[in-house]
Amino acid sequence: MGPHGDESSDIEKSEESRPSRPISTVVFVIAMQAEAQPLVNKFGLSETISDSLVGGKGLPWVLYQGFHKDLHIYVVCPGKDPASGVDSVGTVPSSLVTFASIQALKPDLLINAGTCGAFKVKGANIGDVFLASDVVFHDRRIPIPMFDLYGVGLRPAFSTPNLLKELSLKIGRLSTGDSLDMSTQDETLIIANDATIKDMEGAAVAYVADLLKVPVIFLKAVTDLIDGDKPTAEEFLQNLALVTSALEENATNVINFINGKSLSDL
Repeated sequence: MGPHGDESSDIEKSEESRPSRPISTVVFVIAMQAEAQPLVNKFGLSETISDSLVGGKGLPWVLYQGFHKDLHIYVVCPGKDPASGVDSVGTVPSSLVTFASIQALKPDLLINAGTCGAFKVKGANIGDVFLASDVVFHDRRIPIPMFDLYGVGLRPAFSTPNLLKELSLKIGRLSTGDSLDMSTQDETLIIANDATIKDMEGAAVAYVADLLKVPVIFLKAVTDLIDGDKPTAEEFLQNLALVTSALEENATNVINFINGKSLSDL
C-alpha cells in the first residue's frame, strides 16, 4: 500500500506567502531525554515549568528554553511514563506534546529531532544524519478505499533546499510506526512506501503540524540499520550515545543556519 495522491499541504501551497521576517522562535520536539540532553547542554537551556504548555499541568512533559543569538529555542519532551518510568516514546505522546507546544509557544518553525533506523541498501550508515523529505505511516493498515491513503498519511516536510545544500545532509522519506522492531507486514509497507529511514514519532508530529499549519522539518540520526545483521534493540542501545552526539552537532548547525533568516530563506 504505497503513498498516493497530492503530496502538497497548505504550507507548501503557500510558498509565495511565507513570512519574510526573520525566524524568532524554534521548538524542538524530541521523544527521549537521552536524545534531547546534548542539545539542552549545548545551548545552555534551562528547564521550565511544563504547566505553561496547554493542558500540561500535572503531566510528565519536560520543557526547556533559552536563547541562542537571535533565536528563542525550546526543547520539549513527553517525559517519563508514570507507570513504567521509561521515556514516553511513540506517536500518541508526541502528538499530544506537539499540539500543546504549538498552542502555547507559537513557533515559527518546528523541528522533530531524534534517532532512527535506516536501510543500508539506501546508502545509510550508522551516525548519518538525515533531513526527511516527507513522512508516512507504515503500521496503519486500513484496506478500504481512501482509508488506505489516510492510513499511509503522506505529508511533505517543509522545504529547505538552502539548508540541505549548505549542511550537506542526506535526505530521504521517513516512515513512522509504534514499534521499534519491524514485522513482515511493516517491512512490506515500508518498502512499498519507498522509505529510507524509520522512527516512532515523525509522521504523528507532521499530522499535528499540518493541522495547525506550522512548518516542520525532521532531523534524524541513524542508530541502527534495518537491513543489517544485528538485532535492532541491541544496535540501538550500542550506538545511542555516539549518535546523539552527531544529532546535537547537526542540530547546532541547523540552528546557526536558521539564525537571522526567514522561512523563505531556508
